[in-house]
Amino acid sequence: MRQTMTACVVSASLLLPVAAVAQSELRVLVGGAMTLPVREAGTAFARSSNSRFVYVTDTTGALQKRLAAGERADVIVLAAPAMEALQKGNRVVAGTRVDLARALIGVGVRAGAPSPDLSTPDTFKAALLKARSLSYVSPAAGGTSGTYIDGLLQRMGIAEAMKPKILYRTQGSEVADAVASGEAELGITFTSELQPNTGVKIAGTLPAAIQLPTIYAGAVVTGSANADAARAFLRSLAGADWQAAVRKAGLEPLSTPR
Repeated sequence: MRQTMTACVVSASLLLPVAAVAQSELRVLVGGAMTLPVREAGTAFARSSNSRFVYVTDTTGALQKRLAAGERADVIVLAAPAMEALQKGNRVVAGTRVDLARALIGVGVRAGAPSPDLSTPDTFKAALLKARSLSYVSPAAGGTSGTYIDGLLQRMGIAEAMKPKILYRTQGSEVADAVASGEAELGITFTSELQPNTGVKIAGTLPAAIQLPTIYAGAVVTGSANADAARAFLRSLAGADWQAAVRKAGLEPLSTPR
């Protein structure tokens, strides 16, 4: 009898540490432009909440398709127009949206290379025509910046002239890689996707007249298995640490709960 009781006590004691370290998993779908600050914020939140984060980085369009296909997630961070579509489709929890940051599209060149003149739409156009190659995110991949640039080339009347020079990529980080490796002379994507690559120099942002300021927003995904933790994480994205992380990534911090 004593041996049986001892065995039960030992078994229970073995289970206690498991319960003590049990973590909630937060699965976060995040647009490429917001990857760095969201990951940094997730690291800080995990330390204080005993949460474990799983990140899926993709274009805004691809993230929408993932949710539509039934992929599980707790938090989604993507461009505001897409967030509005998710709200209308009840794919995110009402009242949980938070506008997090504003992103600008920039032009990257290889580190050490001269920067083109980006002061006006005309000088930007001339720089594109002069460049031997250009990389940006393929519109087919659902990227916000790539879709915009594709349309901009059409509006500027140089789409056909640029066509042989274009190297499409599926994410902004890959655009930066193409520039750093020398495959592309110019790369155009959100500055926060160019900045982390040490082989790339940000020559500047698009001229104001043709810029596309893009707000990125976060929300709790409908059907989240960890909705309380997801809400708490989003609430944490309003403090000084979050704003510092956003600025470090080359973005403008916002914090407008809805």
